[in-house]
Amino acid sequence: MMLKVQGLSAGYGPVEVLADLSLHVGEGEVVAVLGANGAGKSTLLNSLVGIVTPRSGSIEFDGRQIAGQATEDIVRGGLTLVPEGRNVFARLTVAENLVVGAYSRRGRNVKADLDRLLERFPILAARQHQTAGTLSGGEQQQLVIARTLMSRPKMILLDEPSLGLAPVIVDVVFDLIRELRDTDGLTMVLVEQSISHALDVSS
Repeated sequence: MMLKVQGLSAGYGPVEVLADLSLHVGEGEVVAVLGANGAGKSTLLNSLVGIVTPRSGSIEFDGRQIAGQATEDIVRGGLTLVPEGRNVFARLTVAENLVVGAYSRRGRNVKADLDRLLERFPILAARQHQTAGTLSGGEQQQLVIARTLMSRPKMILLDEPSLGLAPVIVDVVFDLIRELRDTDGLTMVLVEQSISHALDVSS
């Protein structure tokens, strides 16, 4: 089992958002988390990577207990988040954004992985010297996913990857998620507003 969450409770201030939540994700699985706005889906993902500190419960990832650990240590261990909202470094170039994604690896084989990802994402290769803030929404989403891959993750958490994108671009993004599942065998937890897309790629 790649990820095992037991009895997780978390929230903000006096407000409890998650109560006694359990989740199991096997290696190579893509698990969709569905629910209404405000149901706590993003809080779950943020708790898994240490952005929100759980109030109780256990989070075991790749055989290690990670509840309460620093986000940097969790990312270095192979669990990464693609956050909602396409958070690129707008004033950095596309290539610089990708290199930032490898910060936790301390420089090991970063150039080789950068070249490999630019080959895999031709639109990013064509725009590699452009500042990220000038990219379209779909291009920025591809950049955020590619930047996450630079950390060589064992599992990716995707928070609303289709949010704010035109339908044709949503299809492009989910084709990429499907490729990561089928070609790379990457384990993923997906929070997504488009139920049809989420169920189509989930295990």
